[in-house]
Amino acid sequence: MTLVLILLLLIAGIVFSTTRLKLHPFLALLGAALLAGFAYQMPLLEIVKTISTGFGGILGYIGIVIVLGTIIGVILERSGAAISMAETVIRLLGERFPTLTLSIIGYLVSIPVFCDSGYVILNALKNALAARMKVSVVAMSVALATGLYATHTFVPPTPGPIAAAGNLGLESKLGLVIGVGLFVAMVTALAGWLWANRFLKIDDRDLLEKQPDAMPAEELDFAALKQRYGTLPSATRAFAPIFLPIALICLGSIAAFPGKPLGEGLLFSALSFLGQPVAALLVGLAIACTLLKGADKRQQFHDQVASGIASAAPILLITGAGGAFGAVLKVTPLGDYLGQTLSGLGIGLFMPFLVAAALKTAQGSSTVALVTTSAMVAPLLTPLGLDTEMGRVLTVMAIGAGAMTVSHANDSFFWVVTQFSRMTVATAYRAQTMATLVQGITGMVTVWLLSLVLL
Repeated sequence: MTLVLILLLLIAGIVFSTTRLKLHPFLALLGAALLAGFAYQMPLLEIVKTISTGFGGILGYIGIVIVLGTIIGVILERSGAAISMAETVIRLLGERFPTLTLSIIGYLVSIPVFCDSGYVILNALKNALAARMKVSVVAMSVALATGLYATHTFVPPTPGPIAAAGNLGLESKLGLVIGVGLFVAMVTALAGWLWANRFLKIDDRDLLEKQPDAMPAEELDFAALKQRYGTLPSATRAFAPIFLPIALICLGSIAAFPGKPLGEGLLFSALSFLGQPVAALLVGLAIACTLLKGADKRQQFHDQVASGIASAAPILLITGAGGAFGAVLKVTPLGDYLGQTLSGLGIGLFMPFLVAAALKTAQGSSTVALVTTSAMVAPLLTPLGLDTEMGRVLTVMAIGAGAMTVSHANDSFFWVVTQFSRMTVATAYRAQTMATLVQGITGMVTVWLLSLVLL
């Protein structure tokens, strides 16, 4: 119990220091990581080492993606491509349900792409749509984030769900896992969309970080905004820097499927290389360069790269600090304690859900929660009454629902959404963290209802 109390105090300290004391989240997270090391009685020489490793580890995964995605976003914004994308999406899906439009886009994109990467790539589109439709940036941000989050935790080939399926002996039944996962993810994405609509008509000025030198995009007249860019690029040229990288990542994931559906020759090697997020975004950046206008394109490119790096720097620091906090928690006895405590309750599908939710909330990573919980419950399937093909599939879904409950200060995705959306930390807890709670509970209820029919 003491272990859990320490965690709750640390989280409360982060919230209080960032909201009331106005401490920068980077320092608040580093301080929490350091205090966690002392509170959980880690060896003194291991505390700083673990913090440094966690900081570097998360940036090794997402850091370059954030920088490249930010640079592409700057180019898309300054070339008018984001405006073209917004108009195209509106023309196809209409203007009645702006948040639903982004939820659908996020739901599709995050099947092959990590939700962090997907949010970075689609951030410029989200902002342009918010300006075009004159709706809250907070609502649009939550709609996009929850759409991405839904398929990220339920649908292979995202690494977390595919690893959980493997741990539960479903390597040859991935098609069934994907089919059930798409349905459960759809329900949770809809739950996230409904929560996002709570913020649709709010005044963003009280909920976003102040930027006195820039007018919020949603306050600009869209016609005047278009005129600032002159001739806009075509829809094909505007979408290419975003959707070609996504297509490459999809193909890379397909090439890596068990059974190697695309063979193991040159095509496999090429797609495996280009399907990595960093390589795919470099291709996207090269295509984005064709959007540069005017005579001195080299200088434009230099200036926009510099601007992108400057914009990415605080996001990188905060994301890395969140990774450091999560790394410290991972090496404490907290995860084992929660898993052992909850595993003995004998409550069927709710047991893996609660274990995954506890691990997710404690250490921040949905993927870690999925992999760890699936390995932990695999030998318990028979006593839980889940040792059938569909029982195993629904166990993966229950773990996925737990692995999205909840995203908060120790989750890199929380800080990616917060910083790219310019939400205050207090707003992010009200909007994004609560949305993931709603999604997780909705997902588990959906899985439970399916079990009444399928088991």
